[in-house]
Amino acid sequence: MRKISRFALIPSFALLLVGQASAQDRQPAGPPNANDAPIAFLLDLTSGQVLFAREEDRRFMPASITKVMTTFLAFEWMEEGKILPQQVVTVRPELWREWRGVGSTMFLGSGARVTMDDLVHGVTTVSANDGAAVLAEGAAGSVDAWVAAMNAKASEIGMRDSHFGTPNGWMDDGRTFVTARDLSTLAAALIRKHPTKYRHFVGQTEFTYNEITQPNHDPISGKVPGADGIKTGFTNQAGYGFLGSAQRNGRRLVMVVAGAPRARVRDRASRDLLEWGFRSFDQQQFFAPGTVLGEAEVQGGDSGSVGLVARRGVFLSMPRNHQGKVSMMIRYDGPLRAPVATGEKIAELLVQVEGLPEYTVPLVAEEAVEEAGFFDRVINGVRGWLR
Repeated sequence: MRKISRFALIPSFALLLVGQASAQDRQPAGPPNANDAPIAFLLDLTSGQVLFAREEDRRFMPASITKVMTTFLAFEWMEEGKILPQQVVTVRPELWREWRGVGSTMFLGSGARVTMDDLVHGVTTVSANDGAAVLAEGAAGSVDAWVAAMNAKASEIGMRDSHFGTPNGWMDDGRTFVTARDLSTLAAALIRKHPTKYRHFVGQTEFTYNEITQPNHDPISGKVPGADGIKTGFTNQAGYGFLGSAQRNGRRLVMVVAGAPRARVRDRASRDLLEWGFRSFDQQQFFAPGTVLGEAEVQGGDSGSVGLVARRGVFLSMPRNHQGKVSMMIRYDGPLRAPVATGEKIAELLVQVEGLPEYTVPLVAEEAVEEAGFFDRVINGVRGWLR
């Protein structure tokens, strides 16, 4: 950033979070070891803090975790009216032959007519490779067009080191790859932007189509309190992986494990990582959603400054019974130039916790600042002269 302004929002201070923990809470299981989960990542989505990271920027083949991007794109297009849940798609015979019996399936028939709602449920609950391909072609006109839209959407939400070659993650000689950090970005977008669709489509225990009922093989739902998905993945090339999430008492964690040697090992590693995150950290709200945390200077506007708001509030997770210094500062590239729109992201709050990775909270404009009129420019000039 060319200029950093309004440095110290809050002086450094010591913080002690004390929990009334049981004996089990005081000795939580640790994160999975590197043999069980070569790639492991745990994000506190509520605060934005990374609680654990191992090889978080290492590229790997996600296998069926790819379907989370297909799910997210379907949610986006539903929101935009490009597709509708009850829209009916016909399974083209050529596509049916290509995907018949290939990996996980929802047993679509050639020429069958199926709704988008059933296709998305097939993708999220039983990891249907045929369902993902039919959804892609039915929504975008061709699988290739859908995949191009997947990659455009990935870039839009900030998945900086990922690429998709298929809508379902079937083996494609490494053309599809992701990172754990990027998958957490995808999960955050899925949950935050589409909470109603997330509850409807993700985390269901089973799915019935064509009078065939299949279970969801998600390793945490029903086993970890508050867990609600998201997606397993396995191919011989990729090994075993999982992108999951759970929420307790208003606090949501997102986790990734990848490269596990066996399904049982992946499942245990996923549960251990989430339980460790909930048991080992206490969370405190520092600022409520919508609180004005400071101001940014604005040039050429009908006001010389604008309030900065943390839209989702500011939360902090600290290791249980651990005392550490916390410092916060606002930084932005400024002074800003009018106009500034209400809710526009214009700054960030940098949070530094002793012993933990620093993280940022986006700050948005409290209200609009329009371009200055003649009298506004006169008043601003006088103010600048008096400073």
